[in-house]
Order: sequence, then structure tokens, then C-alpha cells
Amino acid sequence: MLQNETATLSNGVTVPRLGFGTYLTPSGAVCVDAVTTALDLGYRHVDTAAFYKNEASVGQAVRASGLPREKLFLTTKVWNTERGYEKAKASILASLNRMGLDYLDLCLIHWPAILRQYPDWEDLNRDTWRAFTDLYAAGKLRAVGVSNFKPHHLRALMEAGVKPMVNQIELHPGQPQTETLEFCRANGILVEAWSPMGRGALLEHPLITGIAARLGRTPAQVCIRWCLQKGAVPLPKSVTPARIRENAAVFDFSLSPADMGALDGMPPTARSHDPDEVDF
Repeated sequence: MLQNETATLSNGVTVPRLGFGTYLTPSGAVCVDAVTTALDLGYRHVDTAAFYKNEASVGQAVRASGLPREKLFLTTKVWNTERGYEKAKASILASLNRMGLDYLDLCLIHWPAILRQYPDWEDLNRDTWRAFTDLYAAGKLRAVGVSNFKPHHLRALMEAGVKPMVNQIELHPGQPQTETLEFCRANGILVEAWSPMGRGALLEHPLITGIAARLGRTPAQVCIRWCLQKGAVPLPKSVTPARIRENAAVFDFSLSPADMGALDGMPPTARSHDPDEVDF
């Protein structure tokens, strides 16, 4: 059974420090089986998004598990086409309906509106955020946050009555996101790490495989452990039961300061998207 730790958000809500990601997991039996396996192994934190097109399958697995709802931490995200107050609010309510839930533990703005696409990007992010904070006040969301926001994106929301509680970013060795991580730490924003293994690109990196071999661990476990020791909540994704189990076995070892320093110093590796340069 998974030995999980928790982090505490700025509003007092606790979050399991290891989540189960579902990006690119096909809806239907594949997603239901993967989430069911994760829940059976002790994961209690599941991350999805409207863009993933598998919210209904996640909800199906959650309901079939028989686990008490209050024991689970479930997250979804609002996609870029649904920015603005009315669209974002409707998107969140639609996600709740698809998942068969009365409330979500966390909802995120999936990507920031950016200057490259919108001259009024800050106002658009504020309008979207207002839908989140209104549904938070109404009890539909236990916590609210953002994803892929850099510090200059976050600053536009920091004067809101409810500040972002979470920022989910691409975080892995070779992509330490130091500026964003430090800004979030300074402002009480919990960082979650998507793609903790660099979409698999890091699993054959010689530095990582060397550390793994010396510790008797796998490269995936080294990457996930690095995220944990950076203070982040990693969200590894797999549909393979053995790997889902493997990814959870990360609470019974630590990386030394020397290993952390070596991983911190890796050259830029496996970055997927710069939030300021996306065209979607």
C-alpha cells in the first residue's frame, strides 16, 4: 500500500504529496482501469483536465472504487477556449457534471492568457480567476489554482481576494524552473510537477540511470523523488500496473545533497512548452 505524505495549502486543505496523472490516457476502459489500479495501490490524488477528454472515466473509476469521497483529492482544469468569467464558470460546472461530483478538491486555469495572443491578457486572466473564486466561495471547489503560470502571470492574480493556492508546472531534472519555484515558495503557493520524468526522455539519461543503479532504484523513482525533495507534488502518469506501483515507491529513500545538486545542475532537458510562446 502506498505510503503517502501530505502538503497543506494556504487555506488549510491537505493534498497528498504524490498524485496520479492522466494526460494522454484514453477515455473508457484504459482510463478506468489505470485509475482503478492507482486507487487500489493507495493513490488518493488524481489529476485530470477538460482537455484530456477523460473526466467521465476518472469519475467512473472513483465512484466504482467505493472509497469515501472525503478521502480523495480530485483535480481538473479549464481549457484555453473557456477563458473569461462566464465560459470558465460553465466549464467548471460541466466538468463536475461529467465526473459525477458535487465538488472538486482543486480546479486550475490550464494555461495563462499571454501577451502574444491577447493585448488584455492580464484582464482576461483576472476574469477567468473570478469564476474560480466565486465557485470556491460557493463550496463547489475546495481549492483553486493555476497551471503553467510564470511569476509575471501570477502577479496579475495576487491582488485578488483569493490568491492562487497551487501552480502546476513542468518540473523535472533539466527543467528546475527555479524562478517560478522560488516565487511560489515565497507566496505560499504549492507547486505541482507535471511530466516529472520529462515525458520519458529522462529515463535513459546517464546521470539519472547512474544514480538509480547506485541506489537500487529506477530512473523514474529518482525523478519523482527529486520533485518531492524540491518541495513539489509530482504527478507521474502510467497505464501499466507495474509502473503505477513503481512510481509510488518513493517515500522510503532520499537523494543525497550531492545527488540533488547534480540533478539541479543538469543542462536544459526535455522542455515541452514555454507558456509565453504557446499558440494554443
